[in-house]
Amino acid sequence: MRNQSHSSNCSKKHLHSTSMASPSYAQTLTSTLEHLDHDHITSVLLLLPFDSILAFALTCKKFRSLALSVSLWELVCRRDWGNGTIDSFLATLSDKERTDLSYRKLYEKVSMLGSLSCRRLACKDGAFPKPRASHSLNLVSDWLVLFGGGCEGGRHLDDTWVAYVGSGRTIPMLTWRNVSSGHPGGRFGHSCTLVGTNSLILFGGINDSGSRLNDTWIGQILRESPYNIKILWKPLEVGQYMPPARGAHAACCIGDCMVLVHGGIGFDGLRVGDTWVLDLSGPACWQQVRTANRSAPTPRSGHTLTWIGGTRMAILFGGRGAGYEALNDVWLFDVAGQPRWKELKFNIAPNLLDRMPPPRVGHSASLTLGNKILIYGGEDSQRRRKNDFWVLDVPGLLQYQAGLKTDTKGIWKHLSLVGESPSFRAFHGACADLSGRFLYVFGGMVDGFLQPPEANGLRFDGESYQVDLILNL
Repeated sequence: MRNQSHSSNCSKKHLHSTSMASPSYAQTLTSTLEHLDHDHITSVLLLLPFDSILAFALTCKKFRSLALSVSLWELVCRRDWGNGTIDSFLATLSDKERTDLSYRKLYEKVSMLGSLSCRRLACKDGAFPKPRASHSLNLVSDWLVLFGGGCEGGRHLDDTWVAYVGSGRTIPMLTWRNVSSGHPGGRFGHSCTLVGTNSLILFGGINDSGSRLNDTWIGQILRESPYNIKILWKPLEVGQYMPPARGAHAACCIGDCMVLVHGGIGFDGLRVGDTWVLDLSGPACWQQVRTANRSAPTPRSGHTLTWIGGTRMAILFGGRGAGYEALNDVWLFDVAGQPRWKELKFNIAPNLLDRMPPPRVGHSASLTLGNKILIYGGEDSQRRRKNDFWVLDVPGLLQYQAGLKTDTKGIWKHLSLVGESPSFRAFHGACADLSGRFLYVFGGMVDGFLQPPEANGLRFDGESYQVDLILNL
């Protein structure tokens, strides 16, 4: 998402209002625009939202071809989703698909996304990660990177695994390799955040003895060839001031030089609600965030934080509260200017509560194509696991909060699943590829076969899945 200047926002509001203006005003505006060349009209159209561009196309025949042109809609897609996302998406297409691609149709299909496909990924014979939960899974360039987690027997793992997935649609099977040079101690419930293009920042977690940790590590990705990487782990020097020890917290990157951390379970087993930022723009240092408005999410664990792009904002969703209850509230964190939290409330009637995901903890949240946050799985207050997929439309949510959208319908959407259905699971690892089209899932706690709601009906999973947005282009 791109920042808009104040003047651009004002222009957008004014131009959007013309669609509601009287016929005489619209005729005058059309007559005025007819004197502009195509480049100037394109610049005007790029100030408008999706539906207003389509409305503009209906004003007259002369403007229709311009407003529906391939070049304009490519610019709209790049404006709203970013050049990197579009270039990565194009890399997932065949030559014929790229030639036949309609950017307007792509925008419409992503906006109306309603279903996903899912398939289990086979692993080549040989070494592969053992089943686990509460581990981390990141995509670094075209590689999945998995670290740590808990497994059967109460062990907390300290291994690092990588698997090449490339940028294409078809992955015949995964080849996992155990790699690392130096490594953090065994742990689960840690955070591992990609910063920039080749560095992972690992923080905290819980070790074999049940102790909470607050150490900070950096994992440098070393490319030996396009199909061979290593990871060099080493402690990151952050000085004496750092967050209290914790596990089951949430973290995400902010830009290319900050890591945001919130909540978790502290020393005494109580959930905490503090917010910290690791600043990497100079010598690495932790800073506690004290918001000016004193509004902040309640203490929790097992929640998610998702960075939503260039606006320097992150979205917090769900988790388990201090009373062990599962949550489904949504909060926005804005670090621009004076940092602040803001709860994003939905005015939904009691009989329409199925318009948003039920409360959950141990789910995953990934930013996908079209600036949509994909929520998958988790468990409720009674530890009943889920296998549902929901998307939160971030642009629609921000428009609603700014008063530009009056209805919450469509901001949350429950997606249907085509193909294989993964087991009900929580505390799995998930990450999206660079295009935001594919989601990769590994492991987690899944329902067993005896008594799924009971502890002895739980098992650790070691399966890998690829989830694909169904666009029907």
